[in-house]
Amino acid sequence: MSERVVMSIDQGTTGSRVSLYRHDGTPHPDGWCYVEHSQAYPKPGWVEHDPLEIWLNVKRCIRSVLEKTRVKPVEIVAIGVANQRETIVAWNPKTGRPVSNAIVWQDRRTAKLVDYLRENYLNEIVEKTGLIPDSYFSSTKIWWMLENIQGLREKALKGEAVFGTIDTWIIWNLTNGSPDVQTPEFNGAFVTDYSNASRTMLFNIHRLAWDEGLAEIQGKIPVEALAMPRPSSDKNIYGWTGPEASSIFGGTSKPVTGDAGDQQAALLGQAGFEPYDVKCTYGTGNFILMNTGERTVRSKTGLLATVLYSVEPGKAVYAIEGSVFITGAAIQWLRDGLKIIEVSGEVNPLAEAAEDTGGTYFIPAFTGLGAPYWDPYARGMMIGLTRGTSRRHIARAVLESIAYLTRDVAEAMFNDTGRKVETLKADGGAARSDFLLQFQADILDATVVRPMVQETTSLGAAYLAGLAVGFWRDIGEVKNNWRMEREFKPLMSQDTREKLYRGWKAAVKRSLGWAREVPWAYGYE
Repeated sequence: MSERVVMSIDQGTTGSRVSLYRHDGTPHPDGWCYVEHSQAYPKPGWVEHDPLEIWLNVKRCIRSVLEKTRVKPVEIVAIGVANQRETIVAWNPKTGRPVSNAIVWQDRRTAKLVDYLRENYLNEIVEKTGLIPDSYFSSTKIWWMLENIQGLREKALKGEAVFGTIDTWIIWNLTNGSPDVQTPEFNGAFVTDYSNASRTMLFNIHRLAWDEGLAEIQGKIPVEALAMPRPSSDKNIYGWTGPEASSIFGGTSKPVTGDAGDQQAALLGQAGFEPYDVKCTYGTGNFILMNTGERTVRSKTGLLATVLYSVEPGKAVYAIEGSVFITGAAIQWLRDGLKIIEVSGEVNPLAEAAEDTGGTYFIPAFTGLGAPYWDPYARGMMIGLTRGTSRRHIARAVLESIAYLTRDVAEAMFNDTGRKVETLKADGGAARSDFLLQFQADILDATVVRPMVQETTSLGAAYLAGLAVGFWRDIGEVKNNWRMEREFKPLMSQDTREKLYRGWKAAVKRSLGWAREVPWAYGYE
């Protein structure tokens, strides 16, 4: 018996996932594939990915999913894309060849450019984009490329080089060679959605358009080399798969209709369509979003205003966001760097074996600190060590740091909106840890819930694609799909909670600005 499904491509920081989703919002049995890609660290603070490797992995996963499930291409009604947002790719739209590795959102090479923007254009950037100038965002990466890759500016002005976030790169490759795209001069659909555009520091979130003034002050970035911003769920279709992608689907062409940044997609996958719905994705970093409806919130506490999603040209739903750069990646560091554990799953029983951290605090500021601190010069630190400190205490301190950073953002959200986070929807790889979610509920003094479908980023991208083609009639139908798997209630006393949190704030204070003290160690001299 045939069953129609939506295909979701979730291209993340560490790997690419392709999944199939049914009408009830559940994944098709065996209908997923995940492949990691390599990470490059050319210099301290630099992080790069190979765009061609990413695209090859996406194709590999599409083939794997179709082979495992035996789903017929005709049963796939639409394709949605979610992505790692601020990472930037530059490529030749005639040949499809990248001009360099992608510069990843974690990369800090543009810190001095950011200093210049903060000193001279802070208010203008915050007012127009909702963002606080930081190396995290895409624009200074493009600026750096234009100044450091020989001949790139001239190529961009001649249409021989374009810039896009990973969603744009994936959609362009999916539609490359299709005669149906609205941007034929680029050989594929050269598009992004409002949510991804809002993460570049070049996009006016009020007008929902690129801002030429912001492009001018950031290295004279040519706006014509940037993708066309479109709604996240687009009934007009970004494009149909071109010859290369269609060959994977048995020669049939599939519509690409959904696109969103991974964190926005995760809130939608958690059915977070109502104002003040909050989710936290526990992934490479932690990303906490609160739906603020059709209004933007000008944060006073270091959070970001961002586009959540759009289903209509010229209109959007917004969110306030706290972005924490390194959380789950610290668990990978325990595994690959310190080799305290052999596989990531070992961190939980190791942490649970310690009654507490023995006074140890861990600050995972490997690439600076994001919200609400926004200090690109902060660096990782472990403090409170004694001769009694063991690997158990370190493992527990790493997991606890994830929850502390999340509380930092929740406190800022309360100060900005007056709404306390009473229920936090949790997703992402680290959310599988019962220990972490219980400590999160304790230190936040809030209920934490985990959904049945935990790959919420992938699911959110599917929802956006399926809504565009009528697979789901409306948002109400999507909301009815959400199911809870487990709930965590706070058990910690108020006195203990606040004592531990005071220690955390004291530890963070000591990590701030460290790279300014020893700039030679991080390539800032």
